[in-house]
Amino acid sequence: MVTGASSGIGQATAIRLANSGYHVFAGVRKEADGAALQHQAGGAVTPLILDVTDEPAIREAAKVIEDSGLPLAGLVNNAGIGLTWPVEAIPLETLRWQYEVNVFGQVAVIQAFLPALRRAKGRIINIGSIGDRLTLPFAAPLCSSKWAFASITEALRMELHPWGIHTVLIEPATIRTAAVEKLRTDAEGVLEQMTEVQRAYYAVNYRAMTAKGYAREQGGSDPDAVAKVVLRALTAAKPATRYKVGKDSGLLAFVARWLPDRTFDQIRFKLFGLPPKFGSAS
Repeated sequence: MVTGASSGIGQATAIRLANSGYHVFAGVRKEADGAALQHQAGGAVTPLILDVTDEPAIREAAKVIEDSGLPLAGLVNNAGIGLTWPVEAIPLETLRWQYEVNVFGQVAVIQAFLPALRRAKGRIINIGSIGDRLTLPFAAPLCSSKWAFASITEALRMELHPWGIHTVLIEPATIRTAAVEKLRTDAEGVLEQMTEVQRAYYAVNYRAMTAKGYAREQGGSDPDAVAKVVLRALTAAKPATRYKVGKDSGLLAFVARWLPDRTFDQIRFKLFGLPPKFGSAS
């Protein structure tokens, strides 16, 4: 079962797994997405209309797999959204929605599919982000939700150990997907929602961050790089607990772990075109 399979990493994963001999149940947003996925895959794909915030739809998807009689070899939790906002300006309902999709929705899916996973000794493969090791300016909504999801994954890894259920976290870094273009187009919409005072505070730096982020992501790895790692995590006799994947993933993980905070801050200021001098807006 692969959630968020309409495009990007989820789509690439569904195709690779189907081509590797798995029967893939693919959570998609629209029937047209499912039809396109079936056309692209060389193996068996069953599309399921699935919104991870819709609990009845999650239960129905679990029932479809149950009724299929197929053992559930793995659950790939890929569905998610990424929002960028200044913390001072983000509406709380928007922040809650980020967590509804990236955290609560993931837990709802895991809970629904765990009975089938337990019977088959299947695996849980959670698609996190290198952002669960570091935080970027204006990306607190996305990164903090990924930190939370990484913590939940770690707890599950220990809690499900007695049943022989491997729980794996995959941490993509710079991956080129349709979400990259969305980052740029969404930025102006975010600015429009801010108050005039908030725009005066943040517009220049926020635009600089999104422009730099867009440029970096355009040169990112293909989503199939993540799909290959998902397949490895599903088939390895003893999978790693975490897999870093994508351009710059190793470097980012290294500097996040070992550099002092202030030094790493200066690097992030430079990377995203933000003023490096403390109090420069005073």
